[in-house]
This record gives sequence, C-alpha cells and structure tokens, in this order.
Amino acid sequence: MNVLLHICCGPCAIYPLQALRAEEGVTSVTGHFFNPNIHPYKEFQRRLDTLRAWAAEERLELLTDTRYLLEEFLSGALQRGANRCSFCYEMRLFETAKQAKEHGFDAFTTTLLVSPYQNQDTIAAAAELAAKEYGIPFLRRDFRSGWQEGVRISREREMYRQPYCGCVLSERDRYEKKPKNE
Repeated sequence: MNVLLHICCGPCAIYPLQALRAEEGVTSVTGHFFNPNIHPYKEFQRRLDTLRAWAAEERLELLTDTRYLLEEFLSGALQRGANRCSFCYEMRLFETAKQAKEHGFDAFTTTLLVSPYQNQDTIAAAAELAAKEYGIPFLRRDFRSGWQEGVRISREREMYRQPYCGCVLSERDRYEKKPKNE
C-alpha cells in the first residue's frame, strides 16, 4: 500500500513515519505539506523549512503545497466559530485526499493523529468525509503512543518545535492573559 501522509510539521511526523514504515502492507510513504492555517507567514516558512530538512535526512519524498491561503482559512474558521478546528482539519484533509487520489496513492492519513492536544474523533470525521468525497481510504491510526518519542527525537536533532498548533486564533488562546474569574 502506497500511503500519502499529511504532515503538519517535522516533529509531529517523526513517529507516524516510523510506524507506517514498519506497518505490514505499507510499501511506501510520501509526505504532503498543506497547512494554510499557519500564521504568521514566517512561522509557516520555518515549519516548512524544518520539515524539508528532516525529510531529506529520512529520505521521505514530499508533495509540498506552499499556497498560503490565509484569507480562505480565516474566513472558514471564523464562520465555524467554536468549531473552527473542524474547518481546519477539513480544509487540510480534503486537499490531502484530493492529492492522494490524483497521484495514485492507495490511502491517506495524517500526523495530526499523533498529538495528544488534537481531537482524534474530529480529525477522523473530517478525514472520513474527505475519503468519501474523493473515493480513497483513510487510514485511521492512533499515533499518540509515539508522541513522547517524537518529542525526544526532535529535541535530540534540535529541530524547530513550535509552541502552538499554527493558527492565529490558537496562538491568541495560548498567550492571552485572561482574568482569573474567567
């Protein structure tokens, strides 16, 4: 099975790539970078540069989509309000499923499933919608057991590790000082 792996960033790809390469039946893995949610642009570029350097070391082929669709992302995320993350997952996973279908992959999955901070069910729901839309299987894998290993390896390699998921709204939520009564 030839798998297209959506990659949010290099550090998050470490364990999923290891797991997929070790999985019986998986013959090859190709990475797919499509993350128009990442803000600011310098952060987008830094994550992409880190991924490219790591992928070269790992001999991981990449399909890289460098479109910076910030306006489209923000418009959709703001329309969803509290459900903005589901829009973000859908935007990225629909594009990954489309690329998987167009490039002849057998299935797709995502590094988003490695993070203990992301909602696994919401990610899977978005991926299943994309799979149905494009007629290509989604490989749901719970990669969270390898989260700490990926953190350790990324620190050993001195890879850039970002402190927030990527969008300006999550950055605000992480750093905003809220009054104690909230």
